[in-house]
Amino acid sequence: MSEAKVVDARGSYCPGPLMELIKSIRQEPVGTVFEVWSSDRGSAKDIPEWVHKAGHEVLGNKEEDGIYKIQVRKVK
Repeated sequence: MSEAKVVDARGSYCPGPLMELIKSIRQEPVGTVFEVWSSDRGSAKDIPEWVHKAGHEVLGNKEEDGIYKIQVRKVK
């Protein structure tokens, strides 16, 4: 798998991290993997919910030192 494109949304609060992911997804081809970095705890729940509704795939969701890292693959 190629390296994930980082969407650095640290310091941004709901719905900022999700909006930044949506903007990035629209600009990249199917199959692209993104890793959203967010300091907003809500992102760990909100982003995966949107990803499933939009028909994409969540590859990972973890917290490291107060930063939530959500990996997403663009499916369509």
